Amino acid sequence: MAEAVNAPAGPDGTAPAPGPDTPEAEPDTHEAEGGGSRPLPEGVRRRVVGIASDALGAIAPGELPPALRPYAKFTPARRAKYAATALAAALESDPAFRVRIADRLRLGQPDLVRALEAGSAPAAADPMDVAAAAYLVRPADWTRLVEEAGEEAERVDAEGAAAEAVRQAEKFQEELAEVRAAARTEADRQRAESEGVRREAESLRKKVRSLEADTRRAQAEGRRLAGELEAVKAAAAAERSAAESESRRLRHRLAELEAAVESGRRTAREGRTVEDMRLRLLLDTVLQSAQGLQRELALPVTALRPADLVEAVEPGSASPHDVARRGLAEDDPALLDQLLAIPQVHLVVDGYNVTKTGYPQLPLEQQRMRLLGGLAMLAQRTQAEVTCVFDGQDLDVPVIIAPPRGVRVRFSRTGETADELIRRLVRAEPQGRPVVVVSADKEVADGVRKAGARPVASVLLLNRLSRS
Repeated sequence: MAEAVNAPAGPDGTAPAPGPDTPEAEPDTHEAEGGGSRPLPEGVRRRVVGIASDALGAIAPGELPPALRPYAKFTPARRAKYAATALAAALESDPAFRVRIADRLRLGQPDLVRALEAGSAPAAADPMDVAAAAYLVRPADWTRLVEEAGEEAERVDAEGAAAEAVRQAEKFQEELAEVRAAARTEADRQRAESEGVRREAESLRKKVRSLEADTRRAQAEGRRLAGELEAVKAAAAAERSAAESESRRLRHRLAELEAAVESGRRTAREGRTVEDMRLRLLLDTVLQSAQGLQRELALPVTALRPADLVEAVEPGSASPHDVARRGLAEDDPALLDQLLAIPQVHLVVDGYNVTKTGYPQLPLEQQRMRLLGGLAMLAQRTQAEVTCVFDGQDLDVPVIIAPPRGVRVRFSRTGETADELIRRLVRAEPQGRPVVVVSADKEVADGVRKAGARPVASVLLLNRLSRS
């Protein structure tokens, strides 16, 4: 008997490298003693290999066939797994090795071996054990025992397979019945769910169709309303544009009429008032000038009296000091006193020009307050008419000032400078009235001089105020 040899594994479970002690693969055949060859039944072969694997460890390595020596240190289970083919071949081809295995079997199962040698087999023994022991011990008629054991094993295997097949068939039938019942239940449930889904889908389709119809109607209505709204917006825009145009035209016409009326009123009022004022100022100037000439020429005011003929210096009469005053320097404060002593004199002050010359480091508000305070004291002492002019074209907000007594405060209008306002003030005075303009601006001085006014430098006024 022989079968295909599995490659023997090494001690660690891996196949050892080929060597002089390692058998190569042998053909998988079974040879039986007696006329002809018949393979061992598979069950008998496995039982024989198992017995040899168990007994291999108790045999000295020197007594083992060379092909089995590499497996001597294996466990019985590993020897049965990796040395099955080698064991079967050695048992078939090496009678001495088979006898040693039989001796180990005789020690392990003496009753079974004695019964086989006596020509009978125990009725209660396993047929596989009987066949394996007969193959190893080789009693008389051992081949019959092996064949009967093989047939019995095949019969048992067939009966077991049939019974297992019946059990499997019954199990499959039960499972099939369960699956069919579950399938029927699931099919019924699916049909019920499908019917519910179908009804719900039909209901949803109806709702969708209704909503689509409502949406189309709403869209059509929205488009119609949008068209009407655009038409109304266009009409309203046209009407608003026409109304705004008419309103602008009417406002412009009204402004023109109001300006014309106001201009007529102002012209009439200014014409009447300015002429009266000029006439009165001129008359006052003539009278005061006559009085001044009367004092200069020492003309008698009334009839002479004895005391009037006594020679003496009268107050205000000509004196050497009066002659000296006529040659004063331009920055002498006394010059300003002489000019302010002229009857009906009008003092016009370029406000920011004076303040930025004298104290430019102060804020504009403090500059104005300081200058106006000094002018108020000057106006009170000299009784002159005083007008202070400030540039107002760069002011962001209106300036609130309580003008001091005796001082007229004016700001230039938008688009007009203080210099232009000063020239207008000079031109507004009647011809022949004395006007004094205080400014360090040469252009302002030249302009007012041409108009008949007397320009003086800003430092002159500052010196006069500081002397006060």
